[in-house]
Amino acid sequence: MNSIVFSTPESNGDLQQILDLQEVNQPHNITPEQLAKEGFVTVRHHLDLLRSMNDSAPQIIAKDGEKVVGYALVMLQSFQDLIPVLKPMFVTLETLTYRDRPMPSYQYYAMGQICVAEGYRGMGIFDGMYQKHKALYANQFDLCVTEIASRNPRSLRAHQRVGFQTIHTFTDATDTWDIVAWDWK
Repeated sequence: MNSIVFSTPESNGDLQQILDLQEVNQPHNITPEQLAKEGFVTVRHHLDLLRSMNDSAPQIIAKDGEKVVGYALVMLQSFQDLIPVLKPMFVTLETLTYRDRPMPSYQYYAMGQICVAEGYRGMGIFDGMYQKHKALYANQFDLCVTEIASRNPRSLRAHQRVGFQTIHTFTDATDTWDIVAWDWK
């Protein structure tokens, strides 16, 4: 992993590579075996939205030379209406209590999505991107939260390894979800 650099996107080309990697890892583009073993991503972004998200809070990428081999997207609460599939998570978060405090009393953002390219998995990139998140954002936020489809156990295990804990499970029209939080305070 010596050649892997954790940084933020510097160009539209970097953002487009995020979208390309995202598309390759959509459930309809991988086999059922890959889906079960390697995991998958659910949300699809478009370049204008990703650019806007990056302008509001720099996204985290892992690069091997000029190639984006991983990404971990910051999704501020202000973007919740722009990605309908994530709206139920944000609505649910408003009703939850964490450590005897209502969630709205915390400063938090959502991990909009995290993905590592095939061939680069198991090399510490997932953990490295999250550590970069913590380094950049722990002074501004109490928590990083996300939701993970219950049919994606690889992702849940990886998030637990980094430090996330399940704080709630719910079912919506698309799936059963674990809402997980990484407490930085």
